[in-house]
Amino acid sequence: MLDMLVSPFAMGFMRRALAGCLALSVAGPPLGVFLVLRRMSLMSDVLQHGILPGIALGAMAAGLSLWTMGLGGVIAGMAIALTAGWLSRRTGGREDSQLAGLYLLALAAGVALISAQHSIDLTHILFGNVLAVDDPALFGMAGVATVTLPTLAVIWRPLVLESFDPGYMAATGGRGGLWHLIFLVLVVLCVVSGFVALGTLMSVGLMMVPAIAARHWSESLAGQTRAAVLIAVASSYGGLMASYYVNMPAGPAIVLTAGALWVVSMATGPRASLWRHAAPSI
Repeated sequence: MLDMLVSPFAMGFMRRALAGCLALSVAGPPLGVFLVLRRMSLMSDVLQHGILPGIALGAMAAGLSLWTMGLGGVIAGMAIALTAGWLSRRTGGREDSQLAGLYLLALAAGVALISAQHSIDLTHILFGNVLAVDDPALFGMAGVATVTLPTLAVIWRPLVLESFDPGYMAATGGRGGLWHLIFLVLVVLCVVSGFVALGTLMSVGLMMVPAIAARHWSESLAGQTRAAVLIAVASSYGGLMASYYVNMPAGPAIVLTAGALWVVSMATGPRASLWRHAAPSI
């Protein structure tokens, strides 16, 4: 049994895949917890589609260069997020409707740009290949985690206050817009860093699914963050094991493992679970 649990990682590509997914598991779920808290869960879905045109333009400019595609993705993601907010303020419409329109246009434009370049594999861009993570991609994921965690620690308190009571933050001159902007930059960086491994369609899987599941394990924000990271780490390991032994694509296997842990959390977790509702006095 021990050999079955360890032997797959004797191979270099499996170790790189695990290391990259662990970096995503540490950096992404804390941001996902804040997205859930701020009722911005669908923002992650918008961004994972919105980065596609930037990635496509980066690939057109410099081929499959990780850094060029990543830079294009960051620029496109921030443009989508900021444009949606600007349009909402200028037109008086709901921000979610602006985001929906922008991300659909961005997804269509990205697919059209990539399809026009016959030398670029659209499937690889959309779904990724976690088992093909090379050293530059691994360093990129680790670098994003290294930037995200200290930055989130610095802005933690004002971001919590701005999430719970933005009116008070605005009234006291707390610069809530600045913390919101920094937070969005971190989200975009994590989404872009994950596209190499999980593709643009599932790059937020390790960010959002563990964060949603974590709400069933703790009432405190810090407790939910710890639970989300642990669930993401378990999902990364379990998904790679399933990929190795069941011959399943690694990216979907990781997200499906996270989904299974979410179902278990929703059914049996100590907070707001089906079990708690069935037996409230226990």
